[in-house]
Amino acid sequence: MNIQTVGVVGAGVMGIGVAQNLAQTGHQVILVDISENILDKAKHEIRNNIRFQSFFKKSVGEARQRHRKENPDDIIEKIEFSTNYKILENADFVVENVTEKWDIKKQVYSLLDSICPADCVFAANTSAIPITRIASVTKRADKVVGIHFMNPVPMKPMVEMIRGYHTSELTIETAKKMLAQMGKECIIVNDSPGFVSNRVLMLTINEAVFLLQDQVATAEDVDKIFKGCFGHKMGPLETADLIGLDTILFSIEVLYENFNDSKYRPCPLLKKMVDAGLHGRKSGKGFYVYQ
Repeated sequence: MNIQTVGVVGAGVMGIGVAQNLAQTGHQVILVDISENILDKAKHEIRNNIRFQSFFKKSVGEARQRHRKENPDDIIEKIEFSTNYKILENADFVVENVTEKWDIKKQVYSLLDSICPADCVFAANTSAIPITRIASVTKRADKVVGIHFMNPVPMKPMVEMIRGYHTSELTIETAKKMLAQMGKECIIVNDSPGFVSNRVLMLTINEAVFLLQDQVATAEDVDKIFKGCFGHKMGPLETADLIGLDTILFSIEVLYENFNDSKYRPCPLLKKMVDAGLHGRKSGKGFYVYQ
């Protein structure tokens, strides 16, 4: 399958990163969200990300580096911003990045299924919702796959790909081809709530919040232990701020609902912080304060 036009649904932190990465690697991108205000912010964010990318030190693969010197206007021109899902009627591939709430995702996939071409592949960039469950609300279960991108998307050379119950080999190969065009490799895992990365990471973050709530240590000291003792580049609470505390809470709740295991019980402090609007970097304050 020749992948030229890629739809990106959801212009939050992850959607912005996916759209930017695709545009920088030569794809025509359609970025869809529910309001012009959100899309205007996304365009501004992408422009800023490109301007500051020269400060990033980590290589992200040859496909990404070929476009390193392009200016923001060249990249923005490759992205079409729209609030109308019908614009996806000619998309070859769609990456969905909407909020981790099943009621919302279910509606989005039913709509996409009715609009997109029959051979269009749907990739769910979800943190925890099972791919088989997502595929069940479409008429193309064999063409639904999970691609769990990591943040910041343009800088991460590896993703987690999730094979749903009905996902075909052709869909896997198509998704691998698109990722290669983006300068990324993938590790393929089988479908399970949270997959590998978030089934482990969300438990770690949730327990770190419990440590903070129980006054065992400060946020700074929790993170210092993980960085100094284990060599992690970021501690669990810094990671939570980067991902977004609201996304963390949604993911933990999905794991709790699917496994019915008390070990996934969300920390009350995490719930309180989300209710207070302390969502991390994107809100300016989480476990740390950001300019």
